[in-house]
Amino acid sequence: MAPLSLLFALAIGTLFTGSALAQQPVQPLPKVGGCPLGYYISGGYCVPSSGGNTRGAIEKVGGGCPLGFYSSGNYCVSSPSNDREAIQKTGKSCPLGWYSSGNYCIKSR
Repeated sequence: MAPLSLLFALAIGTLFTGSALAQQPVQPLPKVGGCPLGYYISGGYCVPSSGGNTRGAIEKVGGGCPLGFYSSGNYCVSSPSNDREAIQKTGKSCPLGWYSSGNYCIKSR
């Protein structure tokens, strides 16, 4: 069972965001070529800029990006209206609660 503090934090987060939908995390990414829009180079990483408009991103696999993402160099950046998280697909299927979008899995609502 999850600790009470974690459950409380999730409940508060849901109240302030208005939903429990996961968006693509805005976090440092391994640097592959140039950094995506909204990120800067720091060592071997692309780090989110502090401007507040940075969107979550994932490394691009193949030639395209998943539904709700656009291409920015070697990365796929979450569109402003996107409220879903994406991960790279391993094998031919996605985990329970996720659906396939090209080379990616998108979290279901």
